Amino acid sequence: MRIGFIGLGVMGAPMAGHLTAGGNTLVTCLNRSPLPEGLVATVAQNPCAVARDSDIVILMLPDTPDVERVLMGADGVIAGLNPGTLVIDMSTISPIATAQFAEAVRAAGGSYLDAPVSGGEVGAKAGSLTIMVGGAEEDFARALPLFQPMGKNITLVGTANGAGQICKLANQIIVALNIEAVAEALVFASKAGCDPARVRQALMGGFAASRILEVHGERMIARSFNPGFRIRLHQKDLALALSSARELGVALPNTATAQELMNSCSAKGLRDADHSALVQALESMADHALSGG
Repeated sequence: MRIGFIGLGVMGAPMAGHLTAGGNTLVTCLNRSPLPEGLVATVAQNPCAVARDSDIVILMLPDTPDVERVLMGADGVIAGLNPGTLVIDMSTISPIATAQFAEAVRAAGGSYLDAPVSGGEVGAKAGSLTIMVGGAEEDFARALPLFQPMGKNITLVGTANGAGQICKLANQIIVALNIEAVAEALVFASKAGCDPARVRQALMGGFAASRILEVHGERMIARSFNPGFRIRLHQKDLALALSSARELGVALPNTATAQELMNSCSAKGLRDADHSALVQALESMADHALSGG
């Protein structure tokens, strides 16, 4: 199968690599970066040419405006779409814009799935991503053989386009609030005179145990903030969640607080640090660093 794949960044490159390893032929176009080392693909002039030469087109882009440009631009995917082509957007973008993009693709004779992922660079490389999908069941069935080399937990969340994006934003809310909870608890315990490493060890044996406490709690204590998932990207996701919530009339007070803490970190020059660096905003407020606990 000829797969168009646009967005060969930190996540996209290993995801595309799994598809070529499965015997698919890859078509792409490049923006600023060269073709990732080791990836075999035909390089087309623009997204329009990618779509014209592909059976299925996959997007893995940073934000909503990027997807809009690649899909809807003069040389965009829609301009070159063949009848029956399936477009799969695996970016994390606005659910509202997703519904609009899906409508435009269908009007051009194609079909559309939104399928954002969770699992980061590690999951992309391991082929163990969680993939949250919105769209028609027949389109999901068509895409499933492509999802399987890239992910382990693959769910059709809903048959309306945008359901996958809503699920991904719910994921990002839960992750952000758990990071904030772990950071608050460790700063509280450390300033009270306890060793935060021993506190974390004790909590891992009880009901407070979580993957966030295990992984990001250790990062906070070890001061290991090399990015797995950058603060600026989590800020973008929480902004999408908050704007979608306003449209729905839903209050997300704790999400707003987590966003403010990430904004504080970003203002301190930490926008490209791992999102576990959120602890530094709370440390500043407490005038106490875990490393001194």
